[in-house]
Amino acid sequence: MKRKLTRELIAWKNRPDRKPLILQGARQVGKTYILEEFGRAHYKNYIKVSLDLVTDVSNFLKDNINPMEIIAYLESLYNVRILPHETLVILDEIQDCKRALLALKYFKEDYPQYDIAAAGSLLGVAIDQGNKPEEADNNVEDTFSYPVGMVDELNLFPMDFEEFLWASGNDILAQEIRSHYLSNEAMPASVHTLALDLYQKYLIVGGMPESVQKWVDTRSYLECRTVQQSILVGYNADMAKYAKPSTTVKIRACFNSIPSQLAKENRKFQYKLAMKGGTAKIFGEAIEWLILAGTVHKCKLVKHGFIPISAQEDDSDFKIYMCDVGLLNTQAQMPVQMLLNAVEADNTFLGSVAENYVGQALAANGITLRYWKNDNTQEVEYILQAGMNVIPIEVKKGKKVDAISMNNFIKTYNCPFAYRISGKNFGFAGGIKSVPLYAVFCIEAKEDVG
Repeated sequence: MKRKLTRELIAWKNRPDRKPLILQGARQVGKTYILEEFGRAHYKNYIKVSLDLVTDVSNFLKDNINPMEIIAYLESLYNVRILPHETLVILDEIQDCKRALLALKYFKEDYPQYDIAAAGSLLGVAIDQGNKPEEADNNVEDTFSYPVGMVDELNLFPMDFEEFLWASGNDILAQEIRSHYLSNEAMPASVHTLALDLYQKYLIVGGMPESVQKWVDTRSYLECRTVQQSILVGYNADMAKYAKPSTTVKIRACFNSIPSQLAKENRKFQYKLAMKGGTAKIFGEAIEWLILAGTVHKCKLVKHGFIPISAQEDDSDFKIYMCDVGLLNTQAQMPVQMLLNAVEADNTFLGSVAENYVGQALAANGITLRYWKNDNTQEVEYILQAGMNVIPIEVKKGKKVDAISMNNFIKTYNCPFAYRISGKNFGFAGGIKSVPLYAVFCIEAKEDVG
């Protein structure tokens, strides 16, 4: 399946000063797949070393991390000639081998001509835990020391709605959406209805590549949910494998509480919903684990819309969204029939579903998630900084819109324009850029004008 990250991988390959690459992302977002496809399409050959399965390599690295000896060993093990600039070496599940991570530093320093790409699902978790005094090994080279400055980094997220359109054979529709987003001209009514229908399907299928492929192959929502259930089971297994037993209980409690957290009118994360008597001290580490694993997105409150908005954050007030809206709906057991009518259905949880979907799309475009709320309980779902401007983003699940909170924010902080994301068509009036729910993938933080 076509992924946007491929462009960034090609750019990495063509840079004369490239470093070993680390590709991070939650489990099952397609890291290994995209690296293998990249190796097939843009190199003479490639090899994939699964560090969680091939113990011979991990054992070899315990005694030797000299790059040339590693290359010679891999050539012998896989019977493949590894040539500079012509062979891509993929180190999969690098979080399971501390020495492989350390070896990247020496490839950068001594043999940068070799193209090394590592994939890690829980690398952030492994490094965070491996560097804690009580869990670190005595040998400094056996701890998880991240090679800062010695590697290039990319993040892969679940497929966004545009990639979903590509996978389902709707490339022309994706182009039309981008064109109308730029021109602010309304889509033809029939096309707008079609795009909204596909958006509602995406809420069920989500962006996990295996689920998207299952839908493309079978058009069965039941099959997609089976895939998603399996992914959720895998996430829970990771919580047990990569965390201490006492922490695992807290991580699972936080993760399983997300649907109930988002079902509230006030979607601020409340520790007591995760566990009776819960506090930030008890659950802070668990939430950080979920963020490092890439399974959730944290959306912090900003009290004011002044630049820089990062300085206005309130760390004690935040929302938690799932990394994938399809996984959210499966975990919440949201009926498929209701999601297929998400724009029109009268259900309060669908507002949370729309917010999660928008947050997922913004995060995939590199936008830090923040929201605004004042003392009068007025709230704007997302706030972004674009150059010298602060831009509010209002999210509505359907076609009924109001702009009291957003208008107040615009007036107070002199915003040049605002986004309203809803079931309505494209348009621009009164300083508000109307963006249909299916076009959120077009929003980028670098924009300065509507």
